[in-house]
Amino acid sequence: MTRKSPARRLVSGPERNRVAAELKARYEAGASIRALAKEAGRSYSGVHHLLADAGVAFRSRGGVTRGGPAG
Repeated sequence: MTRKSPARRLVSGPERNRVAAELKARYEAGASIRALAKEAGRSYSGVHHLLADAGVAFRSRGGVTRGGPAG
């Protein structure tokens, strides 16, 4: 018997594809990975893997970059 609750179990097959597609659509609409993970009750890493498997082009992390304008 596993210790994980049913909501936290990894999904597989068509269900995984459906979840990944939903997360992809929401990410591409502007939601952050952290927000998606919190709403889905999953880890950041788990959501990131689902998005990667769905073929998402990840956004840059933002913030100030070295050598860039300071303001």
